[in-house]
Amino acid sequence: MQFACLVYVDGDAMAALSSEEQAQLTDETIAQDWALRQAGRLILARPLQAPTTAAIVRVRAGRATVTDGPFAEAKEMLGGFLIIEADDRDQAIAVAKASPMARMGSIEVRPILVQTHSVTGEGRPPALSPAG
Repeated sequence: MQFACLVYVDGDAMAALSSEEQAQLTDETIAQDWALRQAGRLILARPLQAPTTAAIVRVRAGRATVTDGPFAEAKEMLGGFLIIEADDRDQAIAVAKASPMARMGSIEVRPILVQTHSVTGEGRPPALSPAG
């Protein structure tokens, strides 16, 4: 089964880290990503830029609106994600518990929904390789 692990970070806790602590956290998360990759569990992991760089897109009644930045102020904000392969929910939760980022906020673990086209039976396309 594939799971999305959505990493929510406490902005205040992240801002309180020294440069050295930030570098250590980055190094720990990259090391965990490589360990998961070598174990055949990691599909993709990426941090996200600050919520202030976001654009919120909505289409209502055929009209699109775009709002800059986060929609609502929140203590925790989406900071990154992992897409992993796990045997079951418990194994996916174990991966999240082992993440260094769990110390900085929370990680939502959610199974990925597998869908196929109702007419062609075709599934969603695979992710692009890092080269594009």
